[in-house]
Amino acid sequence: MSREIHYRIIIVILSMLIPIIVALLLFMPDKMSLSGNWQMALPHLNGIINTITAVILVFGFIMIRNKRIEVHKKAMSSAFFLGVMFLVSYLIYHSTSDSTVFGDVNRNGFLDENEAGQVGFIRMIYLFILLSHIFLAVIVVPFVLFAFYFALTNKIEKHKKTVRFTLPIWLYVSVSGVLVYLMIKPYY
Repeated sequence: MSREIHYRIIIVILSMLIPIIVALLLFMPDKMSLSGNWQMALPHLNGIINTITAVILVFGFIMIRNKRIEVHKKAMSSAFFLGVMFLVSYLIYHSTSDSTVFGDVNRNGFLDENEAGQVGFIRMIYLFILLSHIFLAVIVVPFVLFAFYFALTNKIEKHKKTVRFTLPIWLYVSVSGVLVYLMIKPYY
């Protein structure tokens, strides 16, 4: 088996495992226990990571447009590293804490009729942003991994073809992640 096929298989397996693991952690009935409450800071950290990632993605795009290849490589490697950090933080948080419900003012984990009336149509906007964020986050993972692989193996033409649609999706996922965080932050 060639080395490229080996790496492609790894990328495909990772691309399938990541959403499965996230879904299992989100919906597992019993959360893991950690000492202290430090994991409650993780959603705030994730908001910061998403913000920095979005800025770095735009910066990396500007750098490649200006033919500053080494700076572009460092920027995109940083964005990739931040993506890994986000995933680890997200997994820790959701394996130890219940998901926060948008509009749950009394923080009991349920949205009652009174709370739903208070948030109204904004909840639909939130859910649209959240669902598009989740869907595209799952979709973009293999493309980011392939783009990174093509860059590392100096397959620049394949890299360019991949990032033409990967960058806008990754940027949307980062920015929508910030919006989701800002909208749900009052309910943490």
